[in-house]
Amino acid sequence: MTEVLSEQMGSGSHAGALLEVDNLHVEFRTRAGVAKAVNGVTYSVDAGETLAVLGESGSGKSVTAQTIMGILDMPPGKIAGGEIRFRGVDLLKLPEDQRRKIRGEGISMVFQDALSALNPVFPVGWQIAEMFRMHRGTSRGEAKKKAIELMDRVRIPAAKERVNDFPHQFSGGMRQRIMIAMAIALDPEILIADEPTTALDVTVQAQIMGLLAELQRDSNMGLILITHDLGVVADVADKIAVMYGGRIVENAPVYDLYKNPAHPYSKGLLESIPRVDHKGHELYAIKGLPPNLLEMPTGCAFHPRCPYRRDNCVTDAPPLYTISGTRGSACHYWREVIDDGEH
Repeated sequence: MTEVLSEQMGSGSHAGALLEVDNLHVEFRTRAGVAKAVNGVTYSVDAGETLAVLGESGSGKSVTAQTIMGILDMPPGKIAGGEIRFRGVDLLKLPEDQRRKIRGEGISMVFQDALSALNPVFPVGWQIAEMFRMHRGTSRGEAKKKAIELMDRVRIPAAKERVNDFPHQFSGGMRQRIMIAMAIALDPEILIADEPTTALDVTVQAQIMGLLAELQRDSNMGLILITHDLGVVADVADKIAVMYGGRIVENAPVYDLYKNPAHPYSKGLLESIPRVDHKGHELYAIKGLPPNLLEMPTGCAFHPRCPYRRDNCVTDAPPLYTISGTRGSACHYWREVIDDGEH
């Protein structure tokens, strides 16, 4: 992997973020028309940093991640513009054989549905060991030994006895740990976790998030957490990118966003989280539905659901206004949103 990168970087390389997504556009061409799933997404992740990417289903979170990994189905998917730079190298310009070397070693991914992602006909230990056999040429015996070590590392009880068990013999939380073991097998520098706690109970969610944070501290890897749940990432994220309709509508350090969001959509997400100090109050819900990507609203995509909507919101798409050096909001009236939060 290192050789691949050094050949591509040349004299134009520069010190920057470990991973940079720059103005990425992804489309899906269907019989009904062109769906613009990702529309100008930009974010970055440094070594040891955790970025949480939030938004409802269909906001473009997972499509962006699949594009980073190079596993987007093309067709119908099409990368319509932008760059994805890993250590300064644009991954979108690499041939597939070089991209494959980076996948797993440089950047790895934990998928949402562990039961679907794991092969049901092979033991879990075999599936973990395959990472070492395919990428490192490790012998079968040594690969199995490393698989057991990884299962221990992600706290699978009695790993040595369970290495030959099949995915269906594990609980949902244990299957997710096995997926994490596979993802970290080759010591990636960036780990993408796509909804890693979906369908798990609250206690197991906390265990999985704690495990990811611990693994990150041990290896100083960059971590991208994709989720729709602001409550899941409060204690682990350094910064947050909120997506809506294929765009990032707010980015901020985690403390700033939780303290006082600067976009009506972020504000709505926060207000929809149950709170112990609001006992007896009706839980807030954002009115309406996410936009149809085939028929995106004019102007700001959020305007049909927005309580701050004005006439220009219907006609003029807001840029990502700079609030500070580390914070931005794609809302014409972000000052008003912040002011409301301070009162």
